[in-house]
Amino acid sequence: MFFRLFKEGFLFAISSIMVNKFRTFLSLFGITIGIVSIISVFTVLDWMEKSVHDTIASMGDNVVYVQKWPWTFNDPNLAWWDMIKWPPIAMDDYNAIRNKSTKSESACLTVYQNEPVKYKKNVAPEATIAATTPEFKDIRTFEIDKGRYFSQFEAASGKNVAIIGSEVAKNLFAEADPVGKEITIAGFKTTVIGVIKKEGKGGIADSGMDEITIIPVNFGKTFINFRNRFVESQLMVKAKPGVNISELSDETTMILRASRRLQPEAVSTFSVNQASMITQGFNSVFAGINLAGWFISGLAIIVGGFGIANIMFVSVRERTNQIGIQKALGAKRFFILMQFLTESVLLSIIGGVVGLILVFIGTLFINYLYDLNMYLTTGNIIMAIVISGVIGIIAGYAPAYSAAKMDPVEAIGYSFG
Repeated sequence: MFFRLFKEGFLFAISSIMVNKFRTFLSLFGITIGIVSIISVFTVLDWMEKSVHDTIASMGDNVVYVQKWPWTFNDPNLAWWDMIKWPPIAMDDYNAIRNKSTKSESACLTVYQNEPVKYKKNVAPEATIAATTPEFKDIRTFEIDKGRYFSQFEAASGKNVAIIGSEVAKNLFAEADPVGKEITIAGFKTTVIGVIKKEGKGGIADSGMDEITIIPVNFGKTFINFRNRFVESQLMVKAKPGVNISELSDETTMILRASRRLQPEAVSTFSVNQASMITQGFNSVFAGINLAGWFISGLAIIVGGFGIANIMFVSVRERTNQIGIQKALGAKRFFILMQFLTESVLLSIIGGVVGLILVFIGTLFINYLYDLNMYLTTGNIIMAIVISGVIGIIAGYAPAYSAAKMDPVEAIGYSFG
């Protein structure tokens, strides 16, 4: 009986929608704008969250990053004008960890500098050059798409070889194969031996594997001043299996303090950072953005709901005589209620689906322009349909109930009044 009533109510709703096309458009417009607002917000948030977590995952939850600057400023006793005087992370720190650490599996020193990279007439003007030790590939997650990584011999001898990111390869070589070609880095002829597989852009800044150029650290010494106080350098230390990240962090701190001959009461002249620091910071940020997103988008949904409620009241008023005839022929209140409620829910869900289609088209357009790998998730699709249905029920209940409780005699006589 329930399904039969729902079917009849559904057919009445379809008939009403087809007859009143302009009114249907107005109803759909409000809920569509609401769904576009809320799903757009959460699609962007989901992309940002996924990008952040993917970036952090690529950094490794078993790796500590020794740098000059801390990722979070929690120590009130430290000021940036003191930290700027600290020496950069250098080969001495790298050698100290390699020689004395018992809890690390591997360590890698990387020094970054922006330099123009050229191939014939093509130039990547501000390419990020990463002069690094061979262990970089063992700690930082990435894939080689073409060619190979540099060997221990090439690293030790400081050979002029490079592994370039996908964007650098695209800018310099277009569709040609870069492997084996000679590029110029800071005036030095360099052979491309590998191309990194495209990662796409993320929500936070990383080493930018799509736009990076990796070279052996001993080659980097020929044009990068490793002792410069303002050079951007970092030491990545990866824990052995079973070693807690906090244990590795403590050991790394002790080894470097001893290597730098710091007194027990002296402040460490380096920062030991972990990926969990970023996670904790972003979790609170995303919680606040989510709350703001629900509030702002919720207002748009409510406005759409009021639009459907107004249209449904007009629909009840127009069909008062029809309602009276149905009731005179034996139609129950529940049937009348279901008839109008189904129409309201159907209108709302159609508006939601149209909104989802618009958001989907928007993600395709943004991905085409900016290569962001943003997409509409299954969770957001389900949420849009559920929200649309709930808004349809809430917005349509009052008009449907007013129609259901009409007196058949008064309803039939309404058109003659």
